[in-house]
Order: sequence, then structure tokens, then C-alpha cells
Amino acid sequence: MTKAIRTYVKAVEAVNRAVGRAAMYLIWAMLAILLYSSISRTAFDTPLLWAVEMAQFTMAAYYLLGGAYSMQLGSHVRMDLFYAKWSPRRRAAVDAVTIFFLIFYLVLLLMGGISSTQYAIQYGQKNYSAWAPPLAPIKIVMTFGIFLMLLQAVAMFFRDLAMARGKPIE
Repeated sequence: MTKAIRTYVKAVEAVNRAVGRAAMYLIWAMLAILLYSSISRTAFDTPLLWAVEMAQFTMAAYYLLGGAYSMQLGSHVRMDLFYAKWSPRRRAAVDAVTIFFLIFYLVLLLMGGISSTQYAIQYGQKNYSAWAPPLAPIKIVMTFGIFLMLLQAVAMFFRDLAMARGKPIE
């Protein structure tokens, strides 16, 4: 692989590692929101309108920003009926071909995310709830997470291609 490709793979993986590790702490934010809501409801008899939606937004940010890092670690679910028995080079060759399906899906998802985010910003879209928060911030985060997954999928293609050729990227 060329130096530019190796640099791309290492840069994308470094960014996704940093974003993914930072996103791991969002689970604590979500737990704090839900704990605060629970205490508010039971101890003070004051239910919070915003708590459940904010927890949902935090959870969406958690799994979308952490998705690329999870993909990098190989933590996604995979059907390995035959896969586990194959050699690393054969797995990499099959992955290098099948990743195009993932890249195609992520490109479509990104196009939809960009369109939806533009709509939310342009028209000031709000959620249909009593709290009615603006949706643009979470849509921006979601689109960014999809973009990171697309970058990681391309990096994985190059990594798998190098492995299939017998020259893995260190």
C-alpha cells in the first residue's frame, strides 16, 4: 500500500479511537439524566418533561459516535458460520469485497442524514413532544457519526486489501 493510504488508515483510526473513547462517557451522562429524573419524580413529585428525550438523544449520540470505533475493534456482530475457520488472508479478501455493500449503505445513509440535517436547520425543526427540543443538534451528531463510520469502512477496505495481499498495514 502507498504511504498516502497507510497515512489515511492511521489518521482515520486515530480520530475514531479518540471520538469513540470520548463517546463511551456518554453512557454516564445518560445514566445521570435518568437518575436525576427518577429522583425528581419520586422524591420531589416533579416529573421532568425533558429527561427521557434527552436520555434518548444521549443514547443515539453514544452508539453513533462509538460505531466507527466499535467497527475498528471488530466488535460488531458477524455471522461466522464459515468465517471463523478461514485463514486471516481469506477473511480479509472476503471482507474487502463485501465491505462495498456496507460502504454503499453508509453513503445512502449519509446522504439522507445530510438532507435531514439541512431540513432541520433550515426550518428549525422541533420534536413533537411537550418539551419540543430542536432536532438539528442531534441530527448533526448523527450525521457526523455516520460520516465517521463511512471513513472507517474505507479504512477497513484498505486494511483488508493489504492483508489479502500479504502485506498488512501495521
